[in-house]
Formats: sequence, C-alpha cells, structure tokens
Amino acid sequence: MEMGRVLGITLVAALAACSSPNTFKPPPPGDHGSHSGGELADDDAYKPTYGKPELERALIAERGLEASAEHLVTELETAGDADRLPIARADLAVRGRFIATLEACQASGRTCPPRLDDPPFAFEQDGDKPPPLDSALRFDLEDWQKITAELHGRACACRTMACVDGVEIAIAQLEPRPTHEVQADDTAIESVTRARECLVRLRGRAPMPPHALEE
Repeated sequence: MEMGRVLGITLVAALAACSSPNTFKPPPPGDHGSHSGGELADDDAYKPTYGKPELERALIAERGLEASAEHLVTELETAGDADRLPIARADLAVRGRFIATLEACQASGRTCPPRLDDPPFAFEQDGDKPPPLDSALRFDLEDWQKITAELHGRACACRTMACVDGVEIAIAQLEPRPTHEVQADDTAIESVTRARECLVRLRGRAPMPPHALEE
C-alpha cells in the first residue's frame, strides 16, 4: 500500500457528509453475469443518497485508515501479540472488503452502501439486552420498517468484525419479534435481505461483483 494513502486519514470527517444534494447517479449496469443465489435481482437499482464527491472522499479516507491498519498488523506480528493480532487481521480484511464495495459503487454503481459514515456498533448476545439501535424497538409496521432500514445501513457500513458479528446477532434477535403480518412486509424483507448480503460480503463469503469494463 503506497504511503500516499496515509494522508487520507485527515479526511475521516468527510465520511459523515452523506446527505449532499449532489446525488450520485451510477451508470446503468452492464452485463456482469447472473446474480449469485443470495443476491437480490434488482441489486443494481439501489441508488445511494450521497453524491459522487462524498464517495470519492470516503474512499480516500478509508484507504488511509487501511494503511494504518496494515501498519498495526505489522507491528503486532513483530511483537508476537497473539491476542490482538487475529482481531487486527480480521478487522483489516473487513475494511478491505468495505473499500472494495465503495470501489465497485464508484466504478459500476453496484454494492453502494446506504451510508458512508462509520456508526459504532458492538453487540453481543447477553440475556435480554436490546441491540443499540437509534430506532425505537417497537414492532408495528412503520417502526419495523425503520428498524430494518437501520440494520441495512449499519450492516453495509461495518469496518470491523465486531460490527459484522453484532449486526448479525441483532438481526437474529429482532427478526422474530414482529407479527407474521408485519414480518411479511416487502420493504422490511428487502432491507433485511440487503443487510445479510452486506454481512456475507464483508465476511468474505461472497464474491464482489466485477467493476465497470476496463477503459
């Protein structure tokens, strides 16, 4: 990783700039082959709410953070830190896959995450402790749609394995809570499906879609 990327660390604050009116309209997708079994058929129809400049700034910042994470892994390897090294390696891999999603979004308008900021999320199954969501944990139709939309956004914004694990646990805990009628809502189902797709990609268990055709 070239050292120039480290300069991107100073631009981390740009990640919060996700609501620009300069909405990014990705190009129509080309023929990238059939979707994998877990991928939504209309994946390419998802349009982000942020603009192309915000996406570019996010990529610069993330690449800088990736360089720092690589440096940390090297330091831990040198020190022989068997406790922290596996976590650092796993987090580096997740961040690298998140960067790959941003690159795919930039190149071909695919896998665009709903949000570019890095909302902290750590959640472990602990009795009846609820997940730390911003949405009210009510399970009527309107509130369930809000919860699932937030889970989608948080899942696709994960940069650490703790976040990936936490969102996955939160989905498993909350999904059975609404009534069957509310669970059957198409909007909520789509949000949960997209959230799970992001988690699978960030775990490295699904291939990234190809970028746009080479120039």
